[in-house]
Amino acid sequence: MASIHGLSAASLIKIARASFNKIASLEWFDLSVLNKFFNDGCFNLSGDEIKDVELAILLLASADKVDSRQFEHARKFLNLCDFLSSNAGSSIQRVVHYFSKALREKMDGETGATTSKAGESRGGELSHPDETMVSLNPALITCSLKLPFVQVTQFAGLQAIIENVASAKKVHFIDLAIRSGAQCTALMQALATRDECSIELLKVTAVGTTSQTKMKETGKRLARFAEALNIPFLFNTVMVTDLKDISEDMFELNDDEAVVVSSRFLLRHTLTQSDCLESIIRVVKNLNPCIVVITEFEADHTSPIFMERFSEALSFYTTYFDCLEDCFDRCDQNRTILEAAYLGLEIRNTVAAEDEDRIFRDMKIEAWRTCLTNLGLVEVELSSSSLYQANLVATQFAPGNTCTCCRNGKSLVVNWKGTPILSLSTWKLFEQSKPRRNCNVKRKSLGDPAL
Repeated sequence: MASIHGLSAASLIKIARASFNKIASLEWFDLSVLNKFFNDGCFNLSGDEIKDVELAILLLASADKVDSRQFEHARKFLNLCDFLSSNAGSSIQRVVHYFSKALREKMDGETGATTSKAGESRGGELSHPDETMVSLNPALITCSLKLPFVQVTQFAGLQAIIENVASAKKVHFIDLAIRSGAQCTALMQALATRDECSIELLKVTAVGTTSQTKMKETGKRLARFAEALNIPFLFNTVMVTDLKDISEDMFELNDDEAVVVSSRFLLRHTLTQSDCLESIIRVVKNLNPCIVVITEFEADHTSPIFMERFSEALSFYTTYFDCLEDCFDRCDQNRTILEAAYLGLEIRNTVAAEDEDRIFRDMKIEAWRTCLTNLGLVEVELSSSSLYQANLVATQFAPGNTCTCCRNGKSLVVNWKGTPILSLSTWKLFEQSKPRRNCNVKRKSLGDPAL
């Protein structure tokens, strides 16, 4: 694993941007031209850091030439990027490796060098692309357990759930994107340790559009875990062709159960389809949950302007890869699988696809807050216990101040080396005429996040 005491990858990208702005007017440059920008030592960079900055400048130059449709120059820059980058190198080298592929794909699409639509080769055929994570279960589970920002949001969100079902003997956990089921296992552990109100039934309903077999395998694994904890357990799946097709009558609801809805990295896929987000939130409201917990990436990948979207994506994924660099060995197979099979797909779709083919559309918490409020949800302030959990997990999984938590309104934003990477928010409904299910709040801290 890399040392975390040098400049972060995000800082190196900022230096690269500043340097590129000075040479953007040049028709052509090579590495010997780049070197003069670091000879004065003003950035106090190591040799490896200089190489990473030079590589990032080449990538920025490639994107600039693609944007201005100077494809011949772009290909030359990309050839250098491909030669100097690696999917097994530093975080900058890995990022450039995948962004270079994305820029080539965008360029090929615009020049007609490829016959397929940009979205098709990057998973655009999936109406629920996040379910590709289900097929990556071993790598996903390993990475999720090691990535600090994932653990922070999971345990802080779990604390909010436990507080809202403290007096419920029957809990119905509806997961809109179950993936590995890690959050469900953590919930089981927390429910199994309750002293005052023993759990009579935990029902989990997973929603999906594909990979039903994989989802059922997740259900079987959760059932075995529940049995080991002596928790009565039921697992159901709700399969639809399109997420817009879900309705409340697909869920087996009982009046004596507290309903919880969890959405992790799902809403980002709803913005391409017209009215998809509205349909999902309408169903969620009709389920009358006592709490809705939403986790999304803290980035803005919605811009129709290519260079704006490219710049935001480069900053965000550089930070993501930087965290992987610090938490995993470079030769770790799980890291390689996650980067190639999922993060690489996201980068290619975000950079190369346009319009309806672009299925990864992240927004920052301020934008989600506006959308969800307009759709009838009310943001709930995370408790001091949830914030305690977040900070406790952050310090246990990452030394120093590499992973930090801060409030954004009533929500939580998790940063890696100062760059926002995830948001966690909790929501309830506007006052309704029908009574809520048993979900009286009684706060109890989870304590040790190792539970």
